[in-house]
Amino acid sequence: MVKWFLPFCLFTLLSLNVNAQIGTWRAYMSYYEPQQIVKAGASTLFVRASNSLYSYNLNDHSITTYDKVNTLNDTYISHIAWNQQVKLLMVIYQNGNIDLLDLDGNTTNISSYYSKTMTKDKTINNVFVYQQYAYLCTGFGIVKVNMQRAEISESYILDQNISAVNISNNHIYAQAKNGKIFTATLSSNLIDKSNWQQTDSYPAFTKDTADWDNYITTVNTLQPGGPKNNYHGYMRFENNKLYSCEGGNLGGDKHTHVQYLIDGEWSFMDDENIKAETGINYYNAYCFDYDPNDESHLFVGARTGLFEFQNGKILHAYNSTNSPIEAFDNKSIDYELITGVRFLNDGRLLFMNSQAPTQSMIELSKDGKFTSHNIPELMKLNENGFKNKSLGNLSDLRFDKDGYLWFVNNNWFISSLYRYDIDNKKILSFTEFKNQDGLTIENINYVSCTAQEKNGNIWVGTQQGPLLLEKDQIEASSPVFTQVKVPRNDGTNYADYLLSGTGITAICIDGGGRKWFGTENNGAYLISEDNLTQIQHFTTDNSKLLSNHITSIAINNTTGEVFFGTENGLCSYMSDATTASDEMSEDNVYAYPNPVEPNYTGLITIVGLSYDADVKILTSSGRLVAQGRSNGGTFTWNGCDLQGRRVASGVYMVATATSSGDKGVVCKIAVVN
Repeated sequence: MVKWFLPFCLFTLLSLNVNAQIGTWRAYMSYYEPQQIVKAGASTLFVRASNSLYSYNLNDHSITTYDKVNTLNDTYISHIAWNQQVKLLMVIYQNGNIDLLDLDGNTTNISSYYSKTMTKDKTINNVFVYQQYAYLCTGFGIVKVNMQRAEISESYILDQNISAVNISNNHIYAQAKNGKIFTATLSSNLIDKSNWQQTDSYPAFTKDTADWDNYITTVNTLQPGGPKNNYHGYMRFENNKLYSCEGGNLGGDKHTHVQYLIDGEWSFMDDENIKAETGINYYNAYCFDYDPNDESHLFVGARTGLFEFQNGKILHAYNSTNSPIEAFDNKSIDYELITGVRFLNDGRLLFMNSQAPTQSMIELSKDGKFTSHNIPELMKLNENGFKNKSLGNLSDLRFDKDGYLWFVNNNWFISSLYRYDIDNKKILSFTEFKNQDGLTIENINYVSCTAQEKNGNIWVGTQQGPLLLEKDQIEASSPVFTQVKVPRNDGTNYADYLLSGTGITAICIDGGGRKWFGTENNGAYLISEDNLTQIQHFTTDNSKLLSNHITSIAINNTTGEVFFGTENGLCSYMSDATTASDEMSEDNVYAYPNPVEPNYTGLITIVGLSYDADVKILTSSGRLVAQGRSNGGTFTWNGCDLQGRRVASGVYMVATATSSGDKGVVCKIAVVN
């Protein structure tokens, strides 16, 4: 858990991730929308907000946040309930997992219901607390949990979708969603369905709202921090900021947000009054980009058009009423999809109008003039009685090192990849995918993203795994996509295609040239620079990852922090690779922690190194104790010598050599045992 006091929250937020230890995780949960308030004991309020959890101490005014990284065992909380008799908070997750949390922040997990395989509806609709028990109202009946013993006592399969429970006069009553009421005596065998009878006589099923009524005014004044919501489908880390928006993942007509994280603190665009100021609804942000000549000038592509901000405030909103933007059916004004935006260095803006009858790519000049790029290759969507509309989801716009614009159609209808020469208005279309073995890669129902290596090769994320378009194949008449073959190393000559059949949703390349792949339902992979070694595979089972469905990835290449947008919120992992420095010197290379205290057992990290630097750790007398090569600009040392023994107290020198042979000592590390 993270606990802080209101007067000192800024200091705490600013200091959270400075020189964080390699291998550590952090969650960035939203606590923006209160959903449930439960008073625990005399002075604690537990608040479920944005399906996350925090507590507020009425006496000292401290706020404690809870998440999977620091306290809890899961994400997306659907219910909380306080049991005064056993002094525990029951935390119920959407997937049926259960935590019991005490006032000191200790957690006991009850996973048996979550892991139970059933054909019946396991949804938990409500909770009723009685004595040391909690009665869970489920889609099939009732589950009785002994909170004192942290175990499920009994299950009552009533074959009814139960919404409420009450106990009165030695009888238990269950209210079904269809309005029927069932009852049985507590002394009977409640597991036997025949002991339950339908009744027309029952006590009131009341929802206790006293805590909400008494404390919602107080809760509305609290600022636990975090983003405005837990949807981060589109992210970029630039200018020392993590920019984020939903990426089109919001359902329905919900107000959208663009937010950014800097030095541990979240800031937001002033977007609450856009409809009042512009007359245009602001729903479902797909993407954004900022002006390279003015970071405060930003455009957002949304389901309802294009929105221009200056210094966080709305400047203009564009849709079919004041621009060439079109609705998917020429009339539904709230469905004018701007799914990709990108600035050129000269200040022009390009944006994609997906599913539009006559438009695809539109250009906005610095002086506010619109120009349509008529690209027939992008006008091939046939649906709903329309022919030759722009493709369904033209997105993930990014420029390569040669100034070409790459983007994808992340849609089942012509899942495809494109490279566009803006000045010459020439487009390369990749709509068929054949690998180096001459095989057509079948069942590619989406092409999600791209990333470029230093050598110019393009990685492509697809439903059937990652594909590599090597630089010499880009302009080939029949381009070949490489499915990297990873040797099995089992004594045979067999190899497997890298992550074949795994749906790739996001790709980022870190400072060490390694690839981070986000997947549709299998977590995140880290693959070595040469593509042949799986360095990490993070899932919800083996790490603090919030969900196996990754929606986006962004990397702070200065610190090595890797951000994962997931369907359950945002988290990060402190990796061991950063952007390499052009030059190594005592001024820009340092180690942390330094000094290394006796109780420290983690990795010692050296940053500021050049790419693929040869690193040696030496004693003051020059004896070698460790060596290796940097990942980008970072090298890690476990504090042990070449034989795996903890080194003695002393001062150790970090000696380096660049690829050109330049050598020198760049920093020193003090070890205290």
